[in-house]
Amino acid sequence: MTPPNRRSSGPQGSPRGKGPKKPPRPGRRPQPDRGTTGRSRQGQPDLAPSPPQTPTIDVHDPEGTRLQKVLAAAGVGSRRACELLISEGRVEVDGQVVRELGVRVDPLRQTVHVDGERIHLDESRVYLAFNKPIGVVTTMSDELGRVSIGDYVAGRPERLFHVGRLDADTEGLLILTNDGDLAHRLQHPAHGVLKTYIAEIPGPVPKDLGKRLREGVELEDGPVQVDSFKVVDSRPGKAIVEVILHEGRKHIVRRMLDHVGHPVLSLVRTQVGPITLGTTKSGRWRNLSRQEIADLYKAAGL
Repeated sequence: MTPPNRRSSGPQGSPRGKGPKKPPRPGRRPQPDRGTTGRSRQGQPDLAPSPPQTPTIDVHDPEGTRLQKVLAAAGVGSRRACELLISEGRVEVDGQVVRELGVRVDPLRQTVHVDGERIHLDESRVYLAFNKPIGVVTTMSDELGRVSIGDYVAGRPERLFHVGRLDADTEGLLILTNDGDLAHRLQHPAHGVLKTYIAEIPGPVPKDLGKRLREGVELEDGPVQVDSFKVVDSRPGKAIVEVILHEGRKHIVRRMLDHVGHPVLSLVRTQVGPITLGTTKSGRWRNLSRQEIADLYKAAGL
């Protein structure tokens, strides 16, 4: 009989329920006995592998201008506000986060982003929104003596060129710039920069026309499909429609609508990417704002 308040012992004096350890199952590797400190019996720490480190890029240009001064000159904010942005890690130079206030950069060679938006640093770059009138050809000069875009900006010292084209019978928004890299990206279909047009066409418009255009139609130089189509207004015999697409082929809107039996009577381009025509009058141009330029860079993937 077991005496009171005494625990009985198992075989070889072990506490009850704790006999010899069972041998591991066949085919299983014995696991090391780890304690609460995260170390094995051999005393080796149990550490997870370290993540790969991103190499640090030296963006400092000893001959450049202090970063906060460059940002302030670009209109980002006061010098003190720009210093705060840098110290908070919200500024990138050539893709590298910069936190040191002593960093100098070359605004003509390096790219700077604040909160993910590229900042326009090169003051020699020009970005204009031009409202092209009907009858003006989309060239900077014309051998036949026709009125061209160049006639409207002849007084400017920069060598400007147009982003994309509008035929003589189409009016509306053209972006003029001397930034070749941005212009190329905005025109390339791979970047999917959308263009918005308002067209007047013969009505009535069948209910399935938008669906047909979104699914795509086959033209002589290949298929084309719109990104968006809607009827803005309708009147007896005519309709106003909005067409949005990223295509840039010649006369693409006119050819597409003519193909589906609704030839264009008048056509205006009202938007390119994030830039809108707004209240800019026909034959006039305006400078894009810092925010508009940043939005253009983003649309072009820069």
